Amino acid sequence: MELHQLRILRELADLGSVNAVAKALFVSPSAVSQHLAQLQRNFPAPLTQKDGRRLVLTAEGKLLASAAASVASTLAEVSARIRTQEQERDTPIRIAGFHSIGQTIFAPLLTYPEGQLPPLRFSDEDVSQQDFPALTSTYDLVLAHRMPHTAPWPEDRISVIPLAFEPLDVAIHRDHPLAEFEQLSPEQVIDEPWVVSRSGYSPADVLETIAALAGQAPRIEHRVNDYATAGALVEASGCLGILPRYTARKSLDNTVTLRPIKGLSAGRQIDVLVRAEHLHREPVMDVIEAIRQTIRGLVGA
Repeated sequence: MELHQLRILRELADLGSVNAVAKALFVSPSAVSQHLAQLQRNFPAPLTQKDGRRLVLTAEGKLLASAAASVASTLAEVSARIRTQEQERDTPIRIAGFHSIGQTIFAPLLTYPEGQLPPLRFSDEDVSQQDFPALTSTYDLVLAHRMPHTAPWPEDRISVIPLAFEPLDVAIHRDHPLAEFEQLSPEQVIDEPWVVSRSGYSPADVLETIAALAGQAPRIEHRVNDYATAGALVEASGCLGILPRYTARKSLDNTVTLRPIKGLSAGRQIDVLVRAEHLHREPVMDVIEAIRQTIRGLVGA
């Protein structure tokens, strides 16, 4: 049994397919299959099985994948003790986040005094909620959002660091007749035309809840995930939108205002997702603390 074989099994648990593992590790799918076959020779119980055309882990495979994560964490802890401080500080930290969090906090993180944080490498990832955990295979830190009523993050595979709860509000032009109200009920807004995200994203989830409470289907005219574009459509067309209270603020024109939804605690939890082994790296912890401080300033602004 070799460490790279355990890593491949762990990646299969997180990414869900041989092709995805091959892409993440920059090897061929056949190489992934060969390593899994070599690993299998060490165990009498099958570690993988076919599910249609996909190769998935058995219960025993999942158990070993969990152990592989523990091994990686232990090795990372030992490695952190051996490395010098200078070596750690020179290693870039890879950070991914959904679009609106990237627009809001990526740039402020670069304004920290030189030497206070390690080099940072940012990427934006516009994925559905259930796809965020798999990004920890590629990035050191993943800024993710989750609706409270949905399944929790898989904390048997990743560590979760809560950052903030962000309300989702109705976006409305300041000259719209409904703008005079401090809060808007589902019954007040359901007959209006809407611009919301595609299904599977939090604004669409909130509008579905509004429709359920109002007992009527919404009239959706535009499906747009980018909040700046959605805000521009609210400004130009008279449509209503569903936008996050904090992270959409910088992308909105001053003619667009936000109103909470009466009787509905609509919002999303923003978290950092990270593999446990990275938490042993002091520079990673410094970046996490900087993210926390930036989010606190955003929420309190």
